[in-house]
Amino acid sequence: MALVLVGGAALGAVFGTLLDGVIAVTSRAIMFKSHLRDLKFTLDSFQQVDEDVRQHPNIVFRTMQGLERFIIQMEKGAQLVDKCSKVRPWKLNAFKKPMYTSKLVALNASLKTLLSVLTVHIISDLRARVINVETTLNQIDANIVAQYQNQNQNQIRGWCAIPEPPPFTVGLDVKVTELKMELLKDEASMLVVTGLGGCGKTTLAQKICKDQKVKEKFKGNIFFVTVSKKSNCLVVQELCRKTESLVPAFQEEAIAFNWLQEFLNTTGQDPLLLVLDDVYPDSDSLLDKLDEFKRPNHNILVTSRVKFPRFGPAYLLGTLEQGDAMTLFRHSASRTDRSSYIPDNLAEQIVQLCKGFPLAITTIGRSVCEQPTEIWEKRVAKLSKGSSILDSEDYLLACLKSSLDALDERMPIIKECFIDLASFPEDRSIPAVALIDMWAELYGLDEDFWSIANIHELTNRNLANLVTRNGKMELDSYYNEHFVTQHDMLRNLAIQQTGQDRIGQRKRLIIDICGDNLPNWWTEQKNKPKKTRLLSISTDGSSSAKWHNMHLPKAEFLVLNFQTENYVLPKFVKKMSKLKVLIVTNYGVLQADLSNFKLLGSLPNLKRIRLERISIPSISENSMQLKSLQKISLFMCSIGQAFSNSSIQILEAFPNLVELNIDYCNDLVELPAKLCDLIHLKKLSITNCHKLSALPKEIGKLDNLEVLRLRSCVNLEGLPGSIKNLTRLDFLDISNCFSMKELPEDIGEMSGLRKINMGQCSRLKELPLSVLHLGKLREVICDDETKILWGEPFKQSLTNLHITVVKEDFNLNWLHNL
Repeated sequence: MALVLVGGAALGAVFGTLLDGVIAVTSRAIMFKSHLRDLKFTLDSFQQVDEDVRQHPNIVFRTMQGLERFIIQMEKGAQLVDKCSKVRPWKLNAFKKPMYTSKLVALNASLKTLLSVLTVHIISDLRARVINVETTLNQIDANIVAQYQNQNQNQIRGWCAIPEPPPFTVGLDVKVTELKMELLKDEASMLVVTGLGGCGKTTLAQKICKDQKVKEKFKGNIFFVTVSKKSNCLVVQELCRKTESLVPAFQEEAIAFNWLQEFLNTTGQDPLLLVLDDVYPDSDSLLDKLDEFKRPNHNILVTSRVKFPRFGPAYLLGTLEQGDAMTLFRHSASRTDRSSYIPDNLAEQIVQLCKGFPLAITTIGRSVCEQPTEIWEKRVAKLSKGSSILDSEDYLLACLKSSLDALDERMPIIKECFIDLASFPEDRSIPAVALIDMWAELYGLDEDFWSIANIHELTNRNLANLVTRNGKMELDSYYNEHFVTQHDMLRNLAIQQTGQDRIGQRKRLIIDICGDNLPNWWTEQKNKPKKTRLLSISTDGSSSAKWHNMHLPKAEFLVLNFQTENYVLPKFVKKMSKLKVLIVTNYGVLQADLSNFKLLGSLPNLKRIRLERISIPSISENSMQLKSLQKISLFMCSIGQAFSNSSIQILEAFPNLVELNIDYCNDLVELPAKLCDLIHLKKLSITNCHKLSALPKEIGKLDNLEVLRLRSCVNLEGLPGSIKNLTRLDFLDISNCFSMKELPEDIGEMSGLRKINMGQCSRLKELPLSVLHLGKLREVICDDETKILWGEPFKQSLTNLHITVVKEDFNLNWLHNL
């Protein structure tokens, strides 16, 4: 087709053919009348476009591809309309009518898209090349807007106005100053303010936009757009309205982004501040484009419940300090025309129960405003007894729940992981390794990093926090010092999610017991749990744990949290034949004695056991056998008694054990030699056991061992010579073993060794020459001192070796959060 020669005439000719055909057929093709009427409405919008192309031939060369697509679509459309004119109702079968109908709908949709494409090009060219074209553009825009308004699509007119911040705010002045300083810099920046819904992100952004210095710099180029769940196309529409002119309703994201780039280019070097409020994860492609288009003096402020780490560290907006929280509550609980009497003790209790969460403080303050003191007292009493704020405050619940709703379609497992966090008591750090055990069996996450990745997803969405001992993420998959924390309001949200079904139908049953006050359904044996897979029972220091029987035929996960010095495993555990994971945690100050341990011997499917702050009874006294058990984790436990009896038969008790973790067990002096009979063992981790001075000489019998971790065993002086037989060992961790003076001479025979962590081994002065034979060794983690040991001749021979130097920061403050 000679498009260059005929220019707009080619478009006009085929346009006229199609329009004439539609007009002629509409009156007689009754069965297609509504679809043909829609098609004619679309074609009416082409008339002005056709006129512009005729008057300005240069547009043809710049939009040739667009015109070709128009012409091809219109030619096909003319043929389709001609076919429709020949169809007779009595000859239509059940297949052909839908076929013609769908083709007409597809033709109309395609022409609408192409119309928007050509309109964008025309507006761009005419603005730059044509004089006095504003009237024409407005007519084109009006036609397009009218077309989409007819189809109930929202059109937004005018400036992206900056909403006024609330007249009363607390705790934001310092944050405004900090963020303002970043935005006033000349270089381009994208700042992400993140936090829970209702913590004040939007208010903070509004206050920044109203700041005098910010207004002086950016003048009229400050735009504030609430994104939420809008599509990128609708967001771009809103962004592009710098004046009262209207823009096309974009159908394709690529076209919208082209328009966005042109809009930003028109600002040149003028300072521009773009605020995107309440950005959902689905809008990350919009942030990518804005990051790509940015230039000096272009600043973007994003508020979101998501951190978007690839755009830099997020500015976390947390909870209020006690003083600010009290100020906010008193304001919320008082009428604007006069102050109300607020009893100090009740106000302090309510603020404390809200844990500094602004939206909760405001919501409760308004609910008790001008209420009698008795109402306040009743509210405090109910909250103190475990009643959730979310049960009575629908707005607060909806605000928090929207963060979960965003996970339903994209990340359903992440939502489930969030709810699982409620299995642990409030105000307590949750060991990441406990979640690893739970999620490995719940969701089939066989590799530990999958579970840690899920925790990071929750952290990025401010639904949890991942903290470590020294604030650093580990390089070698050591997660014993990773902990998850969560705001109590979020735990209440998770519990609220578990309570959607009746007791008997819940797949998670989370029970918090104060004293011996059991739930009525339990004592009355009503609504017996039938479908529960995960049972969590938390008790306080006054509970006697004298419970009624409970039948849990489908329970696979049991989490027991307590605070007493003596704890008895519930008798109903014996009948939990499908139990796979048992997590028992003592949150008391002292280690607790655990009795009824022998009940576990009747559980044929038990795979993982984790015990924390518990005195482990002698294994020999219980004479049990757990054939399915694959992993045991002991944290801050007393295990000397369990391992003291030299006659114990560990192999008989745990014949298929694959992983054994012993951490912070300070009474461990030596490992029993029979531990080396666990021939299926692949991972042996003994960490922070400061009294351990030696390993069994028979350790070389563990020929399936892949990971041997001895981190921070500060009295361990060396490794047995038989370690050379561990030819399948992939990773050896002796970091922080300050007393270790040498490595075995024959360590080079460990042919499978790929990685060594030997940081802070200050007494280690040289390496055996056999290290030269470690042909698979690829990585060594060390400090500056031990790095020197890997000089010549090792550096020259081990050419594929990568040495990572890390600095250890010793800080035990994290223990206070346990």
